Amino acid sequence: MIMLERIFGELGPWNWMVLGFVLLALEIVVPGVFLLWIGLAALVVGAVSLAIWEAGFWIWEVQVVVFLVLSLISAFAGKRIITGRGNDTDQPLLNKRGAQLVGRTATLSEPISNGRGRIRIGDTTWRVAGPDLPAGATVRIVSVADLELVVEPV
Repeated sequence: MIMLERIFGELGPWNWMVLGFVLLALEIVVPGVFLLWIGLAALVVGAVSLAIWEAGFWIWEVQVVVFLVLSLISAFAGKRIITGRGNDTDQPLLNKRGAQLVGRTATLSEPISNGRGRIRIGDTTWRVAGPDLPAGATVRIVSVADLELVVEPV
């Protein structure tokens, strides 16, 4: 323990720089994009520490508070940056299989009775909701609701 105290005492303002680089290195190993923002906050506190290390008010408690505030600010800013991009896509329905089917026609594989039935599209059987129709009737998919395709007769 005394050895660690001595190392940290000798490093002075470089403690924050070391912490920042360790956090950035951990970001590469640990999944997610969280340690990046904390590591950047530590580097900023390290840079400020190098500039004003001799100032009387720059005690370790102030440094920790500045680090915590900068960590929060950078984490929120990073979240806005990450969620702000990637909204525009050339395939907005990529992971919405049901929505991709709206407008298509299909043949009922099971009759619709009491408002429920089934159709087969490709290799998938889908539950459908719509007016009562016999098996083999052609229907058009008009919307998707609660993992069911809403159909109407063609």
